[in-house]
Amino acid sequence: MQTRSKTKKSESPQKQDVPQHVKQRKANTPLEKPVKQSVSKSKETKQSTNDMYNVVLLIVLYMLQGVPLGLTFGSVPFLLKSKLNYADLALFSLSSYPYSLKLFWSPIVDTLFFKSIGRRKSWILPIQLILGACLVLVGGQIDSMLEQPEIPVNLIAGVFTLFVFLCATQDIAVDGWALELLTDENKTYASTAQTIGLNTGYFVSFTIFLAFNSSEFCNTYIRSQPLDTGLLSLGQYLTFWGFAFLLCTLALFFFAKEAPAQVHSDEIAAVYKTIYGIMRMPHMTTLIVILFTAKIGFIPNEAVTGLKLLELGFNKEYLAAAAIIDFPLQLVFGYYAAKWSSGRRPLRPWLFAFWGRLLAAVMGMAVVAFYPKEGVTHFYFFLVMFVTTFSSFMSTVQFVGLGSFFTQISDPAIGGTYMTLLNTLSNLGGTWPKYFILLAVDWLTVAPCSVDANIKCTDEKAKQQCLEVGGKCSMESDGYYTVSVVCVVLGVLSMLFYIVPQVRKMEAIPASKWKLKKD
Repeated sequence: MQTRSKTKKSESPQKQDVPQHVKQRKANTPLEKPVKQSVSKSKETKQSTNDMYNVVLLIVLYMLQGVPLGLTFGSVPFLLKSKLNYADLALFSLSSYPYSLKLFWSPIVDTLFFKSIGRRKSWILPIQLILGACLVLVGGQIDSMLEQPEIPVNLIAGVFTLFVFLCATQDIAVDGWALELLTDENKTYASTAQTIGLNTGYFVSFTIFLAFNSSEFCNTYIRSQPLDTGLLSLGQYLTFWGFAFLLCTLALFFFAKEAPAQVHSDEIAAVYKTIYGIMRMPHMTTLIVILFTAKIGFIPNEAVTGLKLLELGFNKEYLAAAAIIDFPLQLVFGYYAAKWSSGRRPLRPWLFAFWGRLLAAVMGMAVVAFYPKEGVTHFYFFLVMFVTTFSSFMSTVQFVGLGSFFTQISDPAIGGTYMTLLNTLSNLGGTWPKYFILLAVDWLTVAPCSVDANIKCTDEKAKQQCLEVGGKCSMESDGYYTVSVVCVVLGVLSMLFYIVPQVRKMEAIPASKWKLKKD
């Protein structure tokens, strides 16, 4: 119709009175097909360009989210390890729970908004402004807290719990926006954008921060005159990113456009009812059981192995340096993992990486067991780098594979709530065991002081107390090995007899069966 209309406008009055059979023949000429193909190709190019810009936007938003998460899950426990025992670190680990419990308020984020601002920006803008202001405020106080003889672990855990809560709320909105920003054929790249963004923020907050926070690293590679402190304190780092959050939020307000909202449910109660209906699906129940239990096998390795290496004397900045190798690998292989996950078996990469993470857990125990008494050698350093990178790489493959599967089965009718439900279940499967595993390591460790049995040498403070009374610490039983072996065995058994058979059944379920039937 568009071709014919344009032709009429350019014809003279004499040429408009053409016989009908001639008009019909002209309409069927080969010239019309190239015109339609050209218009279609131009439209596809525009959509591809828009998707590219939107992927970049998603990467930036996920990166901002990754900065506080990298501190909470990575750097801060490393900074606290020298002054706290595993029981205290278990308490701090609770600060990560809001990220795994965001399902409880995701319907509110998905349903309530200001039409004049946008369905997603109504939440992203104020959350990032609040988070930026909190980072600046806490940045001025945190260094003095860490210097106190008795670290206020409850207060610090509460502060980072707030950070994680705000990041989790932002994640709900961004997850929902990702489903709306990208076209159907490119939606699998939403998980790639999430991987790149989160890992970038995590990399900066973990590797880069710990390097510049370390006096040893700065004195060796940067300074000409050695000092007792690093170039960057935790307070300075928080302040910098607080202002970065504020600037990025202003740019998002003025430059990022959001399509008009299309909400299928106007009541929050209806959304909660929808979630309840989804979770009652027989195949969803199977998926929930898998997500809640699958990570038990390698949680001790990922939560405790690094802390054990620090306890033995391995420098935290060198341990964090593994991310320098791991980061580009995640960028490259994260893309290919998304492509691998887009076929008929989207969970195949997830299953493959599951075995890899169990193998990494075994290698982690070996690395701790054979820590060199003469100090860290070059061979041992590269061995730690390999094991750490291998474990992280397998985690990335699982993350991208599972994210692609979630994208394929999610129902856009309830926006970000469906994706948040699935991501929440996955995150909770890795969060809930961590607290109990850290406590179990502390409980099962027997390390008495030779002159005072009441002193348990599980942290640097207790070890110093033992030395002050003229005693010597001895490790009679290390709870790390007991917990790790039990969890790896459970992981192998669950994989062989439950996870693999059930995953293959789920992959055969059509995507339409994952959508909730309308009444």
